[in-house]
Amino acid sequence: MIDAKYCLLMAEYNQWMNAKLYKVCASLPEYVLHAEKGAFFKSVYLTLNHIAYSDLAFLSRLTGEPVQVPPLGQDLFGGFQQLVQQRHIIDERLLVWAAGLTAQWLEKTLTYVSKVDGSKRTAAHWVLVTHLFNHQIHHRGQISTLLNQLGLDIGSTDLPFMPQFDSLDSGNV
Repeated sequence: MIDAKYCLLMAEYNQWMNAKLYKVCASLPEYVLHAEKGAFFKSVYLTLNHIAYSDLAFLSRLTGEPVQVPPLGQDLFGGFQQLVQQRHIIDERLLVWAAGLTAQWLEKTLTYVSKVDGSKRTAAHWVLVTHLFNHQIHHRGQISTLLNQLGLDIGSTDLPFMPQFDSLDSGNV
């Protein structure tokens, strides 16, 4: 099982990686971000949209707030600049949320209805939190590949290269 320190580390990693990724994406014209690239979510922009969509859906479920997202696959933001603004807000929400997690909360379970297939699912919080962070990493990897195909490099994505890595209590991470 994961612990609260892991959750905070992953929220920090998420914010760091999003800042790097969005900085590179901001150097591209909007039409390039929206260009069909043969990716699962078609384009860089729609893959970024999907990550934000999923983060919002899982944050709503895990915090007990009403789910405020439309059906899967819809553009939530209407353009890259709006997505950038919301990404900053989502990342801050994730950090604040992760900083407040406890071992007891992680052990509890949650039942929710999947937006993918409408099925009812039940899982431990720690499993759903693991999925939240793993899902982000998976799709950022897809975007990194798409950017690489455009000749752009986002730099190292390795956890030890996070600016705050040396200040972590490595004996407990």
